[in-house]
Amino acid sequence: MSRTTTRAPNPGRTDADWTDPECPVARTIDLVGDRWSLLLIRDAMDGARSFTEFQRRTGIARNILTGRLRKLTAHGLLAQRTAPSGRRQEYVLTDAGRDLFPVILTLRQWGERHAFAPGETHSTLVDQHGNPVPDIAPTGADGTLLDTDTTHVQKTR
Repeated sequence: MSRTTTRAPNPGRTDADWTDPECPVARTIDLVGDRWSLLLIRDAMDGARSFTEFQRRTGIARNILTGRLRKLTAHGLLAQRTAPSGRRQEYVLTDAGRDLFPVILTLRQWGERHAFAPGETHSTLVDQHGNPVPDIAPTGADGTLLDTDTTHVQKTR
């Protein structure tokens, strides 16, 4: 699959449009922080391409789906291209959209630990060999595990 590199992180936005203009977390949430956007990115990562397929997988209302696909495309997370059939447009992840993979993976792994009762069944993400994907664990440059006790935000002002 070809890599799509459409990037438009903040078309027409000013600092006043952002929840917290200097915070990368806040800006990210402004772009993809609603449940539908992240579910659409998740489904695109799992092979969904068409409007109909996104709607079928999520159950999202058509008008909301239209708005979210437009927003994700406008901000460079998805791109539209002509489907191989030549009859319809399809949505594909851009590099920026694919860069959300660790975010989706971390949300999935958090959900596996905290959103299910012990022994409750759920889907599993596996690698190309069928092995479960290992837990993500952020590490520092020296290899030590990082958490809220070993990191802090360095403000710009």
